[in-house]
Amino acid sequence: MRHIYRCPLRWADMDAYGHVNNVVFLRYLEEARIDFLFRPEKDFQQGSVVARHEIDYKRQLVHRHHPVDIELWVTEIRAASFTLAYEVKDDDLVYVRASTVIVPFDFEAQRPRRITEEEREFLQEYTDDTADEEEEAVAA
Repeated sequence: MRHIYRCPLRWADMDAYGHVNNVVFLRYLEEARIDFLFRPEKDFQQGSVVARHEIDYKRQLVHRHHPVDIELWVTEIRAASFTLAYEVKDDDLVYVRASTVIVPFDFEAQRPRRITEEEREFLQEYTDDTADEEEEAVAA
């Protein structure tokens, strides 16, 4: 299953050419990640930190007044980290593909922590193996 976040575009997101600035996409990913992880019924209240981002810009996104969709899913769950994948897109038009490695963090102890069983169950609901199969098919 994938989580979908409808991300609003703002005038301040534009560069001098009227396109959404590449750096702004990191903020869009952050907004989608927060929308996904910090919900009343399931969340990571103990905290988490970003360990790594990878972003692949596919095409420019021109500023407009309606939101862009960000699809987010889990690609890997380890003992003390997990990886999220994203597509920033309109229907079948993809602007950005990205991934983020996230480490659960205990801010009181100031150290990484293991993923709890409840968090693992939540993340497993959003594991999407079809994305890997689609990428392999495109690469072939």
